[in-house]
Amino acid sequence: MLDVLDMDWKIDEYTNEAKGIAWDTCHKIYILMDDEQVALQRSYGYGDEPDPDSLITSEQMTGDEMRKQVMDWYQRSCGLRFISAVSTNPNFGDDGWVHVVSQFEGDEDEDEDDDE
Repeated sequence: MLDVLDMDWKIDEYTNEAKGIAWDTCHKIYILMDDEQVALQRSYGYGDEPDPDSLITSEQMTGDEMRKQVMDWYQRSCGLRFISAVSTNPNFGDDGWVHVVSQFEGDEDEDEDDDE
């Protein structure tokens, strides 16, 4: 598994500057780096009933509180979980996306010995 301290550090790098965080309550976790991304996620239904806490802004939580919330969401997510930082700025990461914790990152590969 991915080292918790390493993951915590990776998340902290983004949540301190984030405008918000969003979770689909299953496996998609987004760190929203600008107000446009917050508005876009709201338009997708994040933060609506029945899950009003699936979108949290920097007006509601500090960067450190958002980091802790992202870690909690990650622990409660299904096995397909990932964390991405997203920005409207296309020069941010790969066309506005940074894979903070990729899908299956740190998961043990049970079929690893089958290739030998």
